[in-house]
Amino acid sequence: MREKWHEVLNASEVPSPCLLIYPDRVRENIHRMIHIAGGVERLRPHMKTHKIAEVIRMQMEQGITKFKCATIAEAELTAAAGADDVLLAYQPVGPNVHRLIRLVKSFPQTKFSVIADDAEAIRALSAVSPGPKAVELCRLIASLAGLKAGGLHAYDGHIHDSDVTVRTKNCEAAFAPVAVLRQELLQAGLPVPQVVAGGTPTFPMHARRGDVECSPGTCIFWDAGYASKFGDMDFLPAALVLSRVISKPGANRLCLDLGHKSIASEMPHPRVQFLSLPDEKAVAHSEEHLVVETVQAEAFKVGDCLYGIPWHICPTVALHSEAVVVENGKATQKWKIVGRERRLTI
Repeated sequence: MREKWHEVLNASEVPSPCLLIYPDRVRENIHRMIHIAGGVERLRPHMKTHKIAEVIRMQMEQGITKFKCATIAEAELTAAAGADDVLLAYQPVGPNVHRLIRLVKSFPQTKFSVIADDAEAIRALSAVSPGPKAVELCRLIASLAGLKAGGLHAYDGHIHDSDVTVRTKNCEAAFAPVAVLRQELLQAGLPVPQVVAGGTPTFPMHARRGDVECSPGTCIFWDAGYASKFGDMDFLPAALVLSRVISKPGANRLCLDLGHKSIASEMPHPRVQFLSLPDEKAVAHSEEHLVVETVQAEAFKVGDCLYGIPWHICPTVALHSEAVVVENGKATQKWKIVGRERRLTI
């Protein structure tokens, strides 16, 4: 890979702000995911980070057949891309119950699963009264026409410890009740075909279990936030934001076209890590502008490009309707971020 792998040689043809995707680095991250998991059969990657059909197909090219989604639109996109097995990790309520049923009927070649932890939600899917507890819910599911218990889903997204030992300890503590529940279900004669566990931070811990499916998401693109916290995880930044200097409002200051509407801004600064400005400090941020302070400001002129790693890539992707694909240093095509929509056809 080139030393300045991020630079787009034909950047003059690419409007900013925009999202850039580097497929060679995405492929490498997929390869590393498979290596950590120990095989494609152990992976059910979450597509909420990228929301892109082409990325789903890149994963399928490496043998991944199972996926996890957060919305019905994402599930539809994943099925339309040719996925064999899709888990909707979001309990449907209201009209979304009927949308899910339509989705299942529209893609008979895809196996769909959905998480449920509420009796009324299960009744809405089947129209039969449920029981109140987990084991009783599984008994209920097993007894209802058209429903089958697919297993357990355990997401430990609250675990963000930088120290691997502490993270592992907290992961084990969080998973212990899941293991107990699984045994209770099996002893009750109820099937537990699979357990889907974890996100990216606890991916390595769950991968060592051998009897769960791992569902990392962020590591497909990686971001500055996770890179700063989880030094034990060796993934590559594969999606950047391209921004330009639009003004130089004062000494040591640059005004960029990277506002709230193009970079995730739900957390305090830093919200982006610029590859050529390690000392920059955000001093103002609005809908369409980001003002940074840096001793290197004098070296930049209006119109110059800056490449940044988003601090939180998932919501950053959702702010863009399309991404510019960078191959061999050049912008070559655009990929639609279809899954950002709340509704596709269903």
